[in-house]
Amino acid sequence: MTKQYTPAKVWSMDIENGGEWASINRPDSGARHEQALPAGKQPLQLHSLATPNGQKVTIMLEELLAKGVKAAEYDAYKINIGESEQFSSGFVDINPNSKIPALLDTSTNEPIRVFESGNILLYLAEKFGHFLPTELAAKTEVMNWLFWLQGSAPYLGGGFGHFYAYAPEKFEYPINRFAMETKRQLDVLDKQLANNQFIGGSEYSIADIAIWPWYGNLVLGNLYEAAEFLDVSSYKHLQRWAKQISERDAVKRGRIVNRSWGEEWEQLRERHCAEDIDAVLNKKP
Repeated sequence: MTKQYTPAKVWSMDIENGGEWASINRPDSGARHEQALPAGKQPLQLHSLATPNGQKVTIMLEELLAKGVKAAEYDAYKINIGESEQFSSGFVDINPNSKIPALLDTSTNEPIRVFESGNILLYLAEKFGHFLPTELAAKTEVMNWLFWLQGSAPYLGGGFGHFYAYAPEKFEYPINRFAMETKRQLDVLDKQLANNQFIGGSEYSIADIAIWPWYGNLVLGNLYEAAEFLDVSSYKHLQRWAKQISERDAVKRGRIVNRSWGEEWEQLRERHCAEDIDAVLNKKP
């Protein structure tokens, strides 16, 4: 640390030192402009971005479709968070917290809004009866890990990822603090997977779908370019699991939805039918 910071008696926002997201981050909530969301013809309307939290939901939807659940068909519209589209009146109506992903289920008598990625997974699992055990002990174990992810991922994303990859300046203390916690979390997962094929036990579940976009992508080198720094190759059981999940067809399909960066065969800004994904994946060399 090269600077000593003394907090003011009353905090105020410093836009100049806010980093990459300073132009959109504010301490208040609510809509900043009037704009209706686009709407398609599918039962489920998703407004999202292919961040790890967004990938959770599109992977889940693709897994359901792979099981033949036709009612899980969805339109997926990209929300450009860099352009503050998450603060439109239409998006805030679905998610007052202005965070992706947000889902609108139009198949019910009155449309149901669902926000928070973990809750969307739970909603879809219960609605369609897949990827969540019904027996109490097995269901509880899956829910243990779903809640673990929801509490742990902010340390990886908003903590380690921010200070290691996005902060306007690199500081040793926060990077070390969050690198230590991230490695502890990786060790938790590695030990769980030493004796279990999947996160929640012997069956693939919403726990795997929730955790893979964050920790699977991390150990496969697809997040923050931090694989060497965190020595991810040392987590052998986690590596095995991450590679296994990455080979699922639904994961390959879901991870590219609402994505506008990377290789051409990884980018699909909007999804309205299965053929949209097919056309993109067919571009892969």
